[in-house]
Amino acid sequence: MRSILGLALAAPLFFLATPALPQAKPAPGTIRVRLVTSAGPIVLALDGKRAPKTTANFLKYVDDGRLDGTKFYRSAPRKSDPKHGFIQGGVGTDARRTLSPVVLEPTDKTGIRHLDGVVSMAHAADPDSATGNFSIMVGPNPSLDARGSYRGYAAFGRVVSGMDIVRKILALPTCCGREAMKGQMIVKPVQILRAQRLDGVPKPTGLSKPWLLNIRR
Repeated sequence: MRSILGLALAAPLFFLATPALPQAKPAPGTIRVRLVTSAGPIVLALDGKRAPKTTANFLKYVDDGRLDGTKFYRSAPRKSDPKHGFIQGGVGTDARRTLSPVVLEPTDKTGIRHLDGVVSMAHAADPDSATGNFSIMVGPNPSLDARGSYRGYAAFGRVVSGMDIVRKILALPTCCGREAMKGQMIVKPVQILRAQRLDGVPKPTGLSKPWLLNIRR
């Protein structure tokens, strides 16, 4: 009697000839961006259909390489629940990388709420002042959604891979900072080595890149 092992070895391996399943295509209007960071990769899916202006603004920074060499510099965990909150990164105060601000697309217009994994543009006191700084939610942050006369912040996509990295960044030690950021500056910021568009064709602005003049070759 042939052994079970012998039968298994003699059996034709039909599954070896099975073609690989094609990767799922992003939904229409969705553009994926990979952030290669010193803590690991994070992939975002930007909603160009519901938040076209904010998505286009973010892609300018990606396609120009303006986010390459920047960092995640802020961690804002909730005092009542430190496992939730948000992290913030981008060009910081580097005016050499900054483009003209984008008009806010509020959540009551786009329908994109500040839920777990959602990416949103940071802005100063003027809601229409967002440039190249962004936040990623860890857990829901409804206080950032528009309500009444409060315009809130522009949510424009979500994390589709790398939320474990986002949570690790949220848990990093912090200090310093002023006003709303007091005590929230990451002691050892996480570097954003590069940002890569995964869908569509890059459309760089063609503007000068003065920040590159300081790079030693």
